[in-house]
Amino acid sequence: MAHIKLLNEELPGIVGLLNYRPETARPLLDLAETLLRGPSSLTSGEREIIAASVSYWNKCHFCHTSHAAAAAAHLGSDIGLIDDIKAGLPNTPVSDKLRALLHIAHQVQRNGKNVTDEDISFARDLGATDQELHDTVLIAAAFCMYNRYVDGLGTWAPGPNEAYTAMGERMAHVGYGKN
Repeated sequence: MAHIKLLNEELPGIVGLLNYRPETARPLLDLAETLLRGPSSLTSGEREIIAASVSYWNKCHFCHTSHAAAAAAHLGSDIGLIDDIKAGLPNTPVSDKLRALLHIAHQVQRNGKNVTDEDISFARDLGATDQELHDTVLIAAAFCMYNRYVDGLGTWAPGPNEAYTAMGERMAHVGYGKN
């Protein structure tokens, strides 16, 4: 049970919190929509992998599993991608550029000042653009906020990966905050 009385206690994770305060929900959903589904040279699947990875590093089960399920939907992968992200993607073919961007995201997750000139140069050498670097850092920073919002208010989350399949499909193919 959440630390506050939600309007609908059956809604998991951030969903219940967004329902509780629609006036704060709109900008949060708009940010997620822009970062994860808006125009970018990174695919939506790649951006969802970044979001899911940051959420896993932050130990936010709801955000990790829902965004990993969205990544699976975007990439046409099976639900096993959820656990592969936890393991650092040993079984999922991703570009070296994405791995470099994930390293930067992990540095941001730990402390934004951990990102070094060498991290940026390495990612650039692998083809990362300024916009991709910007968006990676902003996705990582935003998901630190989302994760702390969800966990700081003690929301509940379904346990099994399979419980997130429909949510991941909806996030991937319908979007954030759309009916």
